[in-house]
Parts: sequence; structure tokens; C-alpha cells
Amino acid sequence: MKKKSMLITVFAIVTALLAGCGATTGTSSTGAAPASPAPTTDVKGDDAQKIEELKISFVPSKDPDQIITATDPLKELLKSQLSSEGYEVGSISIDVGTTYEAVGEALSAGTTDVGFIPGGTYTLYDDGADVILTATRAGLSNDSDQAKDWNDNKPTQPTSDQATYYRSLLIAGPSAKGQALATKINNGEQPTWDELNDANWAVMSTSSSAGYIYPTLWLQSNFSKSLTDLAHVVTSDSYGSSFARLAAGQVDLIVAFADARRDYEEQWTSEFGRSSSIWDETNVIAVTQGIYNDTISVSKNSDIMTDNLKAALQKAFIAIAQTEEGKNVIAVYSHEGYKEAQSSDYDGERKAQEIIRNMKK
Repeated sequence: MKKKSMLITVFAIVTALLAGCGATTGTSSTGAAPASPAPTTDVKGDDAQKIEELKISFVPSKDPDQIITATDPLKELLKSQLSSEGYEVGSISIDVGTTYEAVGEALSAGTTDVGFIPGGTYTLYDDGADVILTATRAGLSNDSDQAKDWNDNKPTQPTSDQATYYRSLLIAGPSAKGQALATKINNGEQPTWDELNDANWAVMSTSSSAGYIYPTLWLQSNFSKSLTDLAHVVTSDSYGSSFARLAAGQVDLIVAFADARRDYEEQWTSEFGRSSSIWDETNVIAVTQGIYNDTISVSKNSDIMTDNLKAALQKAFIAIAQTEEGKNVIAVYSHEGYKEAQSSDYDGERKAQEIIRNMKK
């Protein structure tokens, strides 16, 4: 895995990678789930292909317990849909990886079968993972590449349009440094490298598109710098952790996907202790280029994965996303549907990572 090793060296990953040994990646869940999708014609008896267990892993873009709770109904929904595709699945297990890389490692090792991972994680681990689906999301009321436009038109709202890409935002919080940076942007000025370098940042794992790769490209484009050049950076285990740090004034800036503030709007006051809304206390100071949406990827080294099962999983997830129960499940990742994907869809992501590699040569 020469490519993976090069990237891990470049990004200086600070979190140990999960390497299999039978376990996948983190918190697991069990139990029954609500009613399955609309009736289907199941293939039963000797004609059905039997799978003892199907393992699904999610990256920790939100609190793991929140993901586990929200995705629990997926077990019965997916069983039902796979039955209609000719697969009888004994059980489905769901876990949340300790890091994004942990899910990529589990896919590569074959210790998980299916991974809900960003494009950046997929392209880092595509020697051991195949992309089968791309998520679609609600378009947003803001899609400008100018930070001030996002601040002038708060709050950001979803639209009825479906989008296959999103942006990453550099978000300033209520701390003195965060507010000073926001004031410059809203006055039509731009921050200097020294001002950014003096701030405290929270970022995500190095294979996170919105939480690391594309913010690094923005810094490279504007200052010929990288996140690794910043003096004060912490790595969060989830976007929720980043927002909690921002609310507490522990950091001045975070990097997050464009609609992340919508996801944490309630927690900003209920759990993170703020008295004013997230829209009043945060501002965008930078916007990255578009990022191709998250993936559902499968392991190339799974004992059960075949081309027929991949096709069945594609049909099943697309069907699930068209049901009310399914929409509630995938909403935890801000997904609204899925379309069939191919590896070349993520060539832009590969080019982004190549640029980052070259920055350090």
C-alpha cells in the first residue's frame, strides 16, 4: 500500500490506525428496529444466498452514540431490501470508527464489509475499498465562494435541489480572536497568515475532505501554507467535539462541512452552554472549492463481498433512501439519497491529495 503509506507520512497522522484482528472500529449496537420499507417480493428457500453477518462501519463525523442510535433501524431495513435481491442475511452489525482512518483500515483489512466514508478517506484506501454509491444532499441557500456572503445571508437553509458536492468552511467562534477575524471578513478585508497562525484551530482526521484536505488546499492557495504549518492545532474526534471546543472558547477556528452549523444549532445552546444562537456567535472566514459527496464503499478483502452483492447493496441502499424510515436513518449524515458511483468520480479528490503530497516534497 505504497500510496497509503506516503499519504500517512505526509499528513503526520497523530491517531493510531486500527489494523483489524477481527474487530472493526468502535461502538457497536444491537436490537430490533422499526418497520421495514414497502413490501417486496423476497427470494426465499434454496434460491436465496445466505450471509451469516454483514458488518457496516460509519466514520465519527458526529457523536458515535448519536450515529448508533440513528442508524439502528438500518439493520432491518437493509435485511428486507437484500432479501428482495436474493440475499438472506442472518445479522447486520453497525459500529462507528474511532477515526476516519480506522474505517478505511477496517475496509482494507476486510474486518468490515461496508463503510460510510468521505471521498478523501475512500481515495486514501482505494487499494482495499471499492466505491459503490455517492450520497446526494439538499442544496444550500448559500453556495458562494466568498465568506462574507455566508455571513450576510445567515442562517444557511436547505433547498429542494439535490447536490452531489459540498464545501468546507473555516468557521470563527465567539472567542476574542474568532470575533476579530470575523470582523475583518465582514468589513471586506482578508485575514493575514500571522492572524491565522496566532489563532487556535480544531481540525479533523487527515483523510477528512472537509475537515482537513480542502482547508489545507485553501491555505496552500492563499498563503502557500498547510494545516501542519499552524502553531496551534488540535485534532477532534468528531465535528461535535470541534463545535464544543469552539463554544467553550478553547479554539478560535474550526473547519467543517458547509451545513454543519445546522446540525449543531440546538446543541450550541442546550449542551455547549451558549446563550445566543450559533448563527449569532459564529461567522465564516473562508470557503473552499467544492468537494464531491460522501461514499458508501465496500471492502475488496471481505470474505462475503462479490460483484453480485455489490449490485444488490446498490439497489438496496437506493431503495431504502426512498422510504421515510430510510430518510430518517441517512439524515444523520445529511444524506438524502444515493446514486451509483464509480472510482473515476473521485479523480478530483485524488488530484487534491496529490497536490498536498507535492507540497511536502
